[in-house]
Amino acid sequence: MKKFNLDKIYNIVCNWKKPQNGYKHIANLYKNGLSVYETEKCYLNRTWESFEYESILKKVIENYFVQNDEKEKYLKVIQDMVKY
Repeated sequence: MKKFNLDKIYNIVCNWKKPQNGYKHIANLYKNGLSVYETEKCYLNRTWESFEYESILKKVIENYFVQNDEKEKYLKVIQDMVKY
C-alpha cells in the first residue's frame, strides 16, 4: 500500500492484488478522509511505467476531476512527487 497526498483535501491510496494472470492495481481517492472514488487496472506487465502506480494515479485524476485546470494541477503534483 502506498499513499499519495495531492493536497490538504485529497489523497490517493494505492494497493495491488495478484489475480490468476498478471496483477492489478487498485486506487482509492479520498476527500477529507472519505472515499469518493475507486478504480482498478489490470496488467500483464507494466515495464513502461516511469514509477510504481503511475497509470492508476493518472486514471483516478482523469476520471474523477471534471475541470481541466484541476486535472492539470493534480497531474503535475503526481509528477513532482516522483522527481529525483
